[in-house]
Amino acid sequence: MKDMFGLMKQAQAMQQKMQDLQAEVENVTVEGQSGGGMVRVTLTAKGVMRAIAIDDSLLAPSDKEFLEVLLVTAHEDARRKVEALVAEKMQAITAGLPLPPGMKLPF
Repeated sequence: MKDMFGLMKQAQAMQQKMQDLQAEVENVTVEGQSGGGMVRVTLTAKGVMRAIAIDDSLLAPSDKEFLEVLLVTAHEDARRKVEALVAEKMQAITAGLPLPPGMKLPF
């Protein structure tokens, strides 16, 4: 029975840490880029796009399709960085807690 109480206590501590992480993630932004930095996209850790910066040299009308591809690529770069950041923080929170393999926590 002692183990059950210990496990419950660990679960409560993890739940608090997860709530703290969610609050922290609200304020985190990540920048993705493509084209050697000619296009930069800023996302929140939740994946909301906050800003796009485009180098002036890309604004010729004939480069429209190329620019669109760069925007998508920069957004994907930022999204991957967000996922890696959240996964890293979740791993730190759940370290030492005996979770079943493949269990995904709410993120």
